[in-house]
Amino acid sequence: MVSKAELACVYSALILVDDDVAVTGEKISTILKAAAVDVEPYWPGLFAKALEGINVRDLITNIGSGVGAAPAAGGAPAAAAAAGAPAEEKKEEKKEEEPEESDDDMGFGLFD
Repeated sequence: MVSKAELACVYSALILVDDDVAVTGEKISTILKAAAVDVEPYWPGLFAKALEGINVRDLITNIGSGVGAAPAAGGAPAAAAAAGAPAEEKKEEKKEEEPEESDDDMGFGLFD
């Protein structure tokens, strides 16, 4: 679980990044003091050191960009995979026809 001190430091760092200010332990401490949030003295320096050399703005804005990039980049493999799709559908249909065991068949259920 995340503590109040950790959240306060994260929010302070995000405020500094949003204002295009360098994230340092002293600046995080200043924001925390202005917000009347009491944290252990090591938290601001720890967060500043963790964010050192990281472009937080790019990290936040590019969170999901890696997921959709792979299929869009490979046109030929995607076409080959699409050609093999009908064979896979036939296999799935055969599996659906087979009877499946359920919890009721075993004599117990989720709410028993």
